[in-house]
Amino acid sequence: MSGLVVCVVVLAAASGYGLLHRRRSGRVRVRGRDGGKRLGAAELGEGLGERATLVQFSSAFCAPCRATRRVLAEVAVLVPGVSHVEIDAEDHLDLVRELDILKTPTVLVLDAEGRIVRRATGQPRKADVIAALGEAV
Repeated sequence: MSGLVVCVVVLAAASGYGLLHRRRSGRVRVRGRDGGKRLGAAELGEGLGERATLVQFSSAFCAPCRATRRVLAEVAVLVPGVSHVEIDAEDHLDLVRELDILKTPTVLVLDAEGRIVRRATGQPRKADVIAALGEAV
């Protein structure tokens, strides 16, 4: 009987964690530790967008990275003055460590001066990215 109780408790805890993870994944939010950090053309390998820049950290075998690439490319086409830069996390480990990138895809929303204003881990939704751009402008 105690084995059954342990099994139910473990399943409930795992389900709770799964729901929380699913809810938080892909949400674009402000992170206190990003305040004041700036990225420029030297770090990105490309220039910043006129109004904002979407920076995506990806890895080679990341399936959600491909979907995120499509979403961010669509947003960059839809919103004037916004550019999309994709960075291979494995090739830029120093930048990954400096920015505390823990998983791919991670998307940073930069304003026109290169300050990080929003961050998303996981695959973001197009509407959330467009709303975050309103904060960057």
